[in-house]
Amino acid sequence: MTRPHAPRIHALGIAAALALGPGLLQTVAAQQAQTSPTAPAAPQPPAQRATAQKTPGVAVADQRMMRDLAQANIAEVETGRMAQEKGASEDVKRFGAQMVEDHQKALTELQELARTKDVELPTEPDAKHKLVATGLKALSGAAFDKEYIRMVGVTDHRQTLEKLQRTQRETGDNDLRAYAAKTIPVVQKHLQHAEGMRGTASHKSAH
Repeated sequence: MTRPHAPRIHALGIAAALALGPGLLQTVAAQQAQTSPTAPAAPQPPAQRATAQKTPGVAVADQRMMRDLAQANIAEVETGRMAQEKGASEDVKRFGAQMVEDHQKALTELQELARTKDVELPTEPDAKHKLVATGLKALSGAAFDKEYIRMVGVTDHRQTLEKLQRTQRETGDNDLRAYAAKTIPVVQKHLQHAEGMRGTASHKSAH
């Protein structure tokens, strides 16, 4: 009968492992763990289970649209402030002030919407808008006015309007669709104003 000697053999094995070093001791412990019955996993606290089971509430495409719109609004606010400082004409200064007011409001509303949906928005314009701002900073006087109205007033607003219309058409989020529907008329008004200013400037330069 060898069963009574099993504890002694086990003890000798541990003693030998201790003598040969911690590396071997870890190996022996690992082998014993593999042959020992697996202990049941400790139950997760309710809060941890809720976190593990949580799924994103906003589609990836909707998050991307929200970020694009945030960057457009941030850019309009920054260049609007620039127009207030660098604009040569009072029309451009007033237009810049309107951009700051309206797009800051649109940005704040978008940030509040994103906060309720746990979506993190950017805090600065994208590379394209930064490039436009850099170009405008190098200009002054009538040259600044012309480029600001052309690049920001017309081109940027056309692109922002397209983004809002696409968002309203494609999003599956009712809150985001409502935001787009509310903001579209504001951007359309800005675009019409800018196109009128550009037309007036072109008419003056032709004479």
